[in-house]
Amino acid sequence: MTAKQVDVLLIGAGAMSSTLGMLLKQLDPSLKMAMVEKLDQVAQESTDALNNAGTGHAAYCELNYTPQREDGSIDTTKAMNINSAFEQSLQFWSYLVEEGSLPAPQNFINAAPHCSFVWGDENVAFLRKRYETLSEHHLFSDMEYTEDPAKITEWMPLVMKSRKEGEKVAATRVAYGSDVNFGELSRCLVNNLTKQEDFDLHLNHFVENLKKNSDGSWQVILKDTAAGQRSVINSKFVFIGAGGAALTLLQKSGIKEGKGYGGFPVSGQWLICNNPEIIEQHNGKVYGKPPLGAPPMSVPHLDTRIINGKKALLFGPFAGFTTKFLKKGSFLDLPLSVKFNNLSPLMSVGFNNMDLTRYLISESMQSHADRVQALSKYFPEAKEDDWQLSIAGQRVQIIKKNPQGGGKLEFGTEVIVSEDQSVAALLGASPGASTAVQAMMTIVERAFPKLLASDEGQRMIKAMIPSYGETLAENAELLKKVRARTLETLQLRKETSAEPARGVA
Repeated sequence: MTAKQVDVLLIGAGAMSSTLGMLLKQLDPSLKMAMVEKLDQVAQESTDALNNAGTGHAAYCELNYTPQREDGSIDTTKAMNINSAFEQSLQFWSYLVEEGSLPAPQNFINAAPHCSFVWGDENVAFLRKRYETLSEHHLFSDMEYTEDPAKITEWMPLVMKSRKEGEKVAATRVAYGSDVNFGELSRCLVNNLTKQEDFDLHLNHFVENLKKNSDGSWQVILKDTAAGQRSVINSKFVFIGAGGAALTLLQKSGIKEGKGYGGFPVSGQWLICNNPEIIEQHNGKVYGKPPLGAPPMSVPHLDTRIINGKKALLFGPFAGFTTKFLKKGSFLDLPLSVKFNNLSPLMSVGFNNMDLTRYLISESMQSHADRVQALSKYFPEAKEDDWQLSIAGQRVQIIKKNPQGGGKLEFGTEVIVSEDQSVAALLGASPGASTAVQAMMTIVERAFPKLLASDEGQRMIKAMIPSYGETLAENAELLKKVRARTLETLQLRKETSAEPARGVA
């Protein structure tokens, strides 16, 4: 069997692989690449529009990114990091729009104000403290805050309609938040890549095995699910960006950096509105406080989406437990991922997170009426007939071995690169696709340092990501410059306030 020779093999055709492929092709168009996707279309798993929140995660509205410390102060570390990372994504997308590699921005990104909404004295005090802390920093200086029901009604009329009079409420808003169709974005990126020289897309192919060659490259055995035939690709570098399936492929690679990792699968479901009159009354992403014990992907939000050019309204997601690692995966995914080197971490996490497991199971067993009752906390007039249930994407949270030999459940994303820089993988979930550019630049830096070492490489990366190599959290002038460009190029600053509500209204 003759093996095809490439420089880069991308496993999976979602947000991560398409981003890495585009970054590398911009830096070195001569690279020979191949992309392998198990399904018959690009970006059909976690990246597809209805399989994720679609929120350009900038930490404007997601309250779980700003936990409250025991002394009452707000920890903004994660929010600052996520906001800075998302700004890199906006810069890269703006560059690709300007140079014609992406279509008009409304095809994949649209303005959707990012709002937080809470009720009750304790939660209002938390949101006020969060606003006061964040808005002092230039990354979040455009955030608005109010406790005035009339102002909140202006921002989110559905949320306030028929709400109990006199209830203590508060809200924040960043008007230029975004709704991102990551599925369409990824399809646009892959479509552009397929038009370039030395790039092959293999749909309906899955990786049966991969092993190291004597010259340091990787032999990857593929199977065509339609024809049943096998083929071989030899690649100098392999990126495993297969969503939940990345863990299994990482284990097959046998690299020492992948030892000890396990996966904790979490499923999701949405309520989708089927009443056009209600859909038109809401504009924005309204996030609340997550239920006690809920994983990050289950932070409730009433969510405006633009999917295939049409406005939609979703609520959720409701979490659930399954042993699948992919939406179109197998119930054997979790048991087959158990190895000797990750058995102890898996058992430790399972024993120490029984509350989470019980929560996920209870979420899965909710009735339609139960879910609409949860929705009514954000939309008091919600009626069961106006909403239908839809299955969202599958997430696999990271389980890592700790120094004591046990395990820890991690909520986030993690880049793994082998010592010889010949293989890399991305594990985890939220904030996921929103920070894809920063995550994939980590791989470029570690596995392709020569591409960035030359003057031309530095010129190109600065053209693609003007803030590259600098810290937006520490450079207010640079942030002002790059944000003005991205908001204009991506047409996100469509809604303005005459007088921002800077204090308590």
